[in-house]
Amino acid sequence: MSSQTDVRLDDAPDLRTEREATPGSAGRGSRSLRPGERDAGSYYGLPVLNRTPWSDHDIAGYLFLGGLAGASSTLAAAAELTGRPALARAAKVAALGAVGGSLYALIHDLGKPSRFLNMLRVFKVTSPMSVGTWILTAYGPQAATAAATELTGLFPRLGRAATVGAGLAGPALATYTAALICDTAVPAWHDGFREMPFLFAGSAAASAGGLGMLAAPVAQAGPARRVALAGTALECAATVRMRRRMGMTAEPLRRSRLLKAGMALSVTGALLGQALGRRSRVAAMAAGAALLAGSACTRFGIFHAGIASGDDPRYTVEPQLARLATSRAERDLR
Repeated sequence: MSSQTDVRLDDAPDLRTEREATPGSAGRGSRSLRPGERDAGSYYGLPVLNRTPWSDHDIAGYLFLGGLAGASSTLAAAAELTGRPALARAAKVAALGAVGGSLYALIHDLGKPSRFLNMLRVFKVTSPMSVGTWILTAYGPQAATAAATELTGLFPRLGRAATVGAGLAGPALATYTAALICDTAVPAWHDGFREMPFLFAGSAAASAGGLGMLAAPVAQAGPARRVALAGTALECAATVRMRRRMGMTAEPLRRSRLLKAGMALSVTGALLGQALGRRSRVAAMAAGAALLAGSACTRFGIFHAGIASGDDPRYTVEPQLARLATSRAERDLR
């Protein structure tokens, strides 16, 4: 009877193959390789990165609502200054509701309000979370003041100043979350750092334009229609460029059904708003609903694609090996 200690490290014939530890072939959490796929080099095929602790309904919702709030305030300021009171009113109220929802989602994910307040003790320009906390703190009171004065009719000058202030801070609120998720090791987020702010800006603009078409009369919704069209075009262009540039780490983005649905809904809503939303209130409302749903699908799709890329070690290990090989080749040519 053979001993259990005859496992050797050389290639001798008496090596017991059943005792070999082959990455990806056994162990808890292992997965089998796809046809034509080489092993990613992780231990037993397990993820290299710790799983992101963020919950989708909190953080993905925060990404969507923050973008909607910021872009709605910018649209409200434009409507206020161009004499479109109904559109301005709808955008101000929407911005307040969206920023309230995003703040709740953020605090719910943090666990308790004191953790949000603790981040205000310092301002660290290299930390997207710190910068975002201060952006949210500067934006929130102005958005609340703009909506409150609009609904009550009190202090109109203060309300206009708050509307303009919130409109100026809106783009920062709508896009800083792109820097927040890209400043992580999650491959599908980190590798998209160049295009992600533009994608978020376009998605936010499309959602704000959609809400404007949904809530404002057709006669005053012209800026909302134009913002929705421009935002959708920017979102689509950024998405296509990001997928092409990122290479294999964009695979979870390409496979995401939510992202595909988001793009389809946004394009449909923008075109419908331009074609029929000028004359038909029903068409304008349908276009607005499609744009809002499309923006939500885009944010949730990006969130889930990032989680999927972090769970698969291939998207962490193989790009690093490719960069290492390129670096060695360049060094050898010198």
